[in-house]
This record gives sequence, structure tokens and C-alpha cells, in this order.
Amino acid sequence: MSTADAPVAQSGSAKLGLRRKVKAYVALTKPRVIELLLVSTLPTMIYAERGFPSIGLILATMVGGAFAAGSAGAFNCYIDRDIDRLMRRTVNRPLVTGEVTPREALAFAWILGIASLAILWFGANPLSSVLGAAAIFFYVVVYSLVLKRRTAQNIVWGGAAGCFPVLIAWAAVTNTVEWPAIILFMVIFLWTPPHYWPLSMRYGDDYRNANVPMLGAIAGAKIVAVQVVLYAWAMVICSLLLIPLGRAGWVYTVAAVASGIWFLYVSHALYTRAQREEIEDKKAMKVFHGSISYLTVLFLALAVDPFVGAPLVG
Repeated sequence: MSTADAPVAQSGSAKLGLRRKVKAYVALTKPRVIELLLVSTLPTMIYAERGFPSIGLILATMVGGAFAAGSAGAFNCYIDRDIDRLMRRTVNRPLVTGEVTPREALAFAWILGIASLAILWFGANPLSSVLGAAAIFFYVVVYSLVLKRRTAQNIVWGGAAGCFPVLIAWAAVTNTVEWPAIILFMVIFLWTPPHYWPLSMRYGDDYRNANVPMLGAIAGAKIVAVQVVLYAWAMVICSLLLIPLGRAGWVYTVAAVASGIWFLYVSHALYTRAQREEIEDKKAMKVFHGSISYLTVLFLALAVDPFVGAPLVG
């Protein structure tokens, strides 16, 4: 290779290095989790407004919420970097591969968190910013530092952090937190265990190897299946409370009933196979994927509901 070719090669290498670094920082934010959280944000804002909020408010709430979730994810990656090395599911995270140093990850998490609170404070209102701070605190301190390595109920209480987006969205529009927002918060709270426990069954060896007491990893399939069914029933019943207490119309009602019946069927099918000792960890993933479909349908209906018909009650 001639000396004239050297700068070009170095430039290409630098671009590749920058691209990998940016990709690593994005991975710290756990983008798939952010996507799931944002699924609930915009529909809640539309429902609270009974129409479309201003574009500026939507952008501020969505970006601020995404930054808050990304900050919490980055803090979690920093805290869990020791156990991530022991789990096949997380062994390629940036702090394990060395693409990002712990110091860089910690600084990135703080910057992203502060930016998120500023965006929510000035782009929406102070209440939504305070709720964003509470969400970060709950995920980082209550879940990651206190609960995750100490109790099998870690995802039950720690999962509450994932419920805050609906409160943030409602507060951004109304500058208050009302019964519909609380109901939606509880729907996601009750949804989290049947969503996550089948995943922990699938990756039970990982959690046991890292000594993390996820219920799906340390309890038998029969016990997990019973818990999944109980939480599924509580979740569906809670979702229907939006009809008398939240001015829901027929679109939301039909979607909540239909998707609820379907998810209960999937949950009971898991229970039946578990009682017969016919279940494998991989089959439990049907409930995991089904839970995502359920939540997506429910919140899509929530977004459409204000535009079609009147509330069924009140």
C-alpha cells in the first residue's frame, strides 16, 4: 500500500470506531425497553387530552421520557456489569465487551438523566419532571441496588419504574395525576410479572449462574404459572376499571375485553402445561411475547378511543 493510501485507511478506521462507540452508547440505554415504554406514553397523552396535544408537548414528553428511561438503563448497566459478565443474554453489553468504560457509562447516565429532567421541566411542566426523577430513582436505587439481588419479588416492586411513563404522560397534559392515570399505572404494574417471569424461566440458567433470585429461575414452573395466572386476572380486571372511572368508550372496552380474554387463555395454557409437567422454558416465551401484544393492543385502543363515540359511563 502506498503512503498516499494511509490517510484514507485511517479515516475509514476512525469512522468505524466512532460508529461502534455511538452504537455502544445507544446499547447502554436499552432501546428495546424504551420502545416498549413509549408505546404507553403517546396514547396516554392523547387520552388525557381527548385529542392530540401540541406537537411541542408531545416531542418534549417523548424525548424527555426516552432520555429518562435511557438514563436508568445506563445506570443499570453500570451497576450490573459484574453479573452481566456471567450471563449469556447480557455478555455482549458494552461494559462487558469494553467498548465503553465504567467511568464513561456513569457520566453518560448522569448527563442523560439531567437532560431528561430539564426537557420535561421546561418542555412540559415541573410535575412531569419530578415524576421522571422518581422513575429513574425507583429503577436505579430501589430495583437495581436494593431489590434485584436480594428477593424473588424484585421485578414486582422494581417493575413499578416501568409504570411511570403513563403518569408522566398524563401529568404533561393535565399538570395533575388523576384516576385514569393511576389505573393505567396499575395495569402496567400488574402486567410486569407475567411479562418478565416467563423470560426469566427461559434464561433461568443465566440468573442462577449470576446468583440473581428471579422467581422464574429459582421456583418451579408450577409456582410461576400460578403467579402468572393470578397477575393476569388482576391486570385484566384493573384494565376494565377505566370504563367506570376513566370515561372509556366502546373502542377501548372491546379491545380490553378481547385482548384480556386472549391473554388469560395464553396464561391458563401455561398453567395447564405446568401442572402436567409438560412445559419447557422456551415454551413459556409464548406468554412473554403475548404480553407485549396485549399491551400494544390495549394502548392503541386507548389512543383511538377518544375519537370514536362517547364514554360508556358518565
